Amino acid sequence: MSNKVSYRRGVIEGVILYTMGRLGALITPVLFPGWLLIAAPLLFLLLQFLLPPLWATRRIQSTRRERLSKRFLLLGPLMAAICIAIDLVASLTLGLALFTFTDVQRGPALARFFAGGASHLSLLDFGIYEARSIALLLAFFTLAVVCTRLAQGGFLRFTMPSGGNRVTL
Repeated sequence: MSNKVSYRRGVIEGVILYTMGRLGALITPVLFPGWLLIAAPLLFLLLQFLLPPLWATRRIQSTRRERLSKRFLLLGPLMAAICIAIDLVASLTLGLALFTFTDVQRGPALARFFAGGASHLSLLDFGIYEARSIALLLAFFTLAVVCTRLAQGGFLRFTMPSGGNRVTL
């Protein structure tokens, strides 16, 4: 993995990873045979919440001395905002993401608003689902970007003593 891409390209690559995970989370887990019943949904969760910010943070080019600048602090919320918009469009037009192993895909939220019976989805339930997704995306993306950036260098770097003979540890 090369760290030689621009900020924009890093964000785009992270959003593409999120979109792949979000589209994979639309598949009903019961369709996967054997051990894939556990592995595939976990892979989709990883692609949704953990890999996009890690990938983008590792790929973005930075100066040698840059540790945790404003652009890296804003990377997590920026990617989360773009992914929230993708999640909202996907939920309304394709269906809600499945996070448990027993859920069954019931279709797009727009159609379920007007359906009756067990498939009905109220606006309150949809709002709670989206609020939970927004909170998870903002928290995980921001935390993952900060931790990844600090782990790349500068996490435990400090200079001592403050006098003439300085030593960087």
